[in-house]
Amino acid sequence: MTGTLRRPKRGLWRRIVDLALTDVKTLVEGGLDGDAIERLEEVLLEADFGVDITMELVDDLERAASRGAIATESDLRDVLRARLAAVLASADPGAPAAGRAGLLHAGTEPAVVLVLGVNGVGKTTTVAKLAARLQRGGEGVLLAAADTFRAGAQEQLRAWAERLGAEFVGGTAGADPASVAFDAVAAARARGTAWVLVDTAGRLHTQSDLMRELVKIDRVLGRQVDGAPHERLLVVDATSGQNVMNQTRQFGAALDLTGLVLAKFDSTARAGTVVSVVRDLSVPVRFLGVGESPEDLERFSPDRYLDKILAADA
Repeated sequence: MTGTLRRPKRGLWRRIVDLALTDVKTLVEGGLDGDAIERLEEVLLEADFGVDITMELVDDLERAASRGAIATESDLRDVLRARLAAVLASADPGAPAAGRAGLLHAGTEPAVVLVLGVNGVGKTTTVAKLAARLQRGGEGVLLAAADTFRAGAQEQLRAWAERLGAEFVGGTAGADPASVAFDAVAAARARGTAWVLVDTAGRLHTQSDLMRELVKIDRVLGRQVDGAPHERLLVVDATSGQNVMNQTRQFGAALDLTGLVLAKFDSTARAGTVVSVVRDLSVPVRFLGVGESPEDLERFSPDRYLDKILAADA
């Protein structure tokens, strides 16, 4: 199913019912017993909700059961959904993100999106998907290959630009990435191109080297266009569990992230990753990568996300 959010294998709700709460009568008659609590905690932790959120969710369910608010499996799901919805609402990116293709933009000047992430998470493919999304809205896009260190990075992004019919600016191997970003914005301004999507390196000799380079690119972009980069999107592998949290912390310490893109969400993504990032790091999830084609980038919807992970047949 191209372009649609696919359910994770064996959804969260099915695991809760099958492994922890095989009979909702346990809750109705006396709350969660010790064994049921332990199994429920195990399911939530395996889904990468994190210890704090897991404890809060279990406490909420116990309190709801003790006051008679849970009489059916549907009641149980509603209580869980309400709690998760409240967490996801705490990091809403706000109205500006409802603009062109769900991205912040800069009016008459080129809008600049800085795309970050470690190597191997699908960063360059995500840049191409963002470009395709903008093009479907009638916007002109220029792709900037500011990863001048990784062999093949320039060619990979250039190939995507040719496939999409987008403009492209790159540099020679080992060139200053910030100069590539500078040239890209200058080219977009000269050509009247609305969007500049800047692909960046995901690994240098040390982590501090990488962060310094990214901060330099960010600073150069800000000097060219007021408010740039208008988006700093971190691409993470949705299947990588706690690595999502670690990478968000590392990149977020260097740059003010405007949102996350969860790539590879159509395989075995952990349901709790989204909630943990929003709750613990206050970074909104903006897009989900749900496949390999340019169309397979879906704007994140909390309601639809919860519908999927808590579907009775998932």
